[in-house]
Amino acid sequence: MKKNEPLDRILTRDVVTAHTGMKVSDVRKIFAQEGFHHVPVVSGKKLIGLISASDILGISVEGVGSDERSMDAYLDHQFSIEGLMKKDLETLSLKSTIADAAEILSDGNFHAVPIVNDAGELEGLVTSTDLIRYLRDLF
Repeated sequence: MKKNEPLDRILTRDVVTAHTGMKVSDVRKIFAQEGFHHVPVVSGKKLIGLISASDILGISVEGVGSDERSMDAYLDHQFSIEGLMKKDLETLSLKSTIADAAEILSDGNFHAVPIVNDAGELEGLVTSTDLIRYLRDLF
């Protein structure tokens, strides 16, 4: 891997986002239908957090029926996007390199790195999967 390889080479730009006014069940449906594992949370275009599928999967739902409607009602009544999302995120800029993303992703605390501009607006997302695909294509 070239150390100066631009991040833009693996960046996903058209990212599905959430906002704090959404129901948790709406984000759960995004994960289920789209197969995503991370959804940035924005206010307008400004990044304010990141919610992952594991944030929702980690919720204990003892006593809740197994059907989706019961699950969604429970999620929406008990939790909020703002309460579940990670707010203290490491981000990168468009000027960053793939090596910069690899450095953040390699410590295992996050599996997605939001890319923001100077105004804090979301430009895209780089995930562990993006990085692995890039490495696969090198060989």
